[in-house]
Amino acid sequence: MRRTVSATAATAAPADADLTVVVLAPTDPMTRGQLRRMADLARDEGYRVRWEEARGGPTAPFATIGGLSGLLRRADRVVMGDPFSRYVQLLLTITRARDLVVVDDGTATMEFVAQLARGERLVRWHRKGGRPGPRDLLFAPVSSSARRRLTPSARRRVEVFSSMPVHETPEGVTVTVNDFSWTRARFGPPRITKGADMVGTSLVETGVVDNDSYLEAVRTLAKAHGTTRYFAHRRESTEKLHRLAKETGLEIVRPDLPLELIARRGPIGRTILSFPSTVVHTLPLALAGTGVRVAVCDIDPTWLTENASPRAQGFLSGVTGTARDVHRLTSVTAV
Repeated sequence: MRRTVSATAATAAPADADLTVVVLAPTDPMTRGQLRRMADLARDEGYRVRWEEARGGPTAPFATIGGLSGLLRRADRVVMGDPFSRYVQLLLTITRARDLVVVDDGTATMEFVAQLARGERLVRWHRKGGRPGPRDLLFAPVSSSARRRLTPSARRRVEVFSSMPVHETPEGVTVTVNDFSWTRARFGPPRITKGADMVGTSLVETGVVDNDSYLEAVRTLAKAHGTTRYFAHRRESTEKLHRLAKETGLEIVRPDLPLELIARRGPIGRTILSFPSTVVHTLPLALAGTGVRVAVCDIDPTWLTENASPRAQGFLSGVTGTARDVHRLTSVTAV
């Protein structure tokens, strides 16, 4: 059996599978660096890796699609990391695979499954509510085709592999829980320090949260909990992080691996502070049995920008409310 899989999903298949890991390289330096390290891990586990400069210029998409078309047509099973990606949706129109697997431990998984169940167009949660732009309208036929292919049928099986809570399961979709057992077995246990660490978020960069409000919340939380380190999200801007370091005194850490692996390798604080994000679901699983406490601070409605999606507050509250084994902070001044 021949399979095509994303880099983040490589450990979901047995090492003896005829499997090719395809990395559609982004342009962001931080994300590229993390994917390079993850590709190395995949090779260490015995997988074949193809690094595609899919965004390396005007002709790059044509070269990438042309180079992958034969592989995708022959594949019996395709595992993808981001069903909202236009690139992934475009590649889905090529494959004839009978098995499609979405492997994603991001908050977008919750929205993807709900939209699929309701037959809605695939739109990232922080963009929902706004008018489709010209590019959205141009790409609409491809997106519709991808949604149809991600809908189970007599000829196609669809599975979602994720640690995120799934409440609206589309008919025929199989949901498999990622409990991070591979991560716990492969790394750690970590050395635990006495202090607290904080996990950053890209809510400012996506236009959901006001920059000044976010920095004030980080400063207040860090002071209340004695935080010394701030693990930056890979999409956080350099300008924001420089200002954050100057105004809070926090040590800014740019992880070269996903935070779940960084935390398992250690050292890591006895308390990890976070705003609503993926890590409030994944870190308790990755750090199970270590004694590390994950605490989450809700987003105050007054922090939202005027351009934030009307659904933003409800969605973020849902991310926090469905998290298990976390301590919920009612305000940024709570200890």
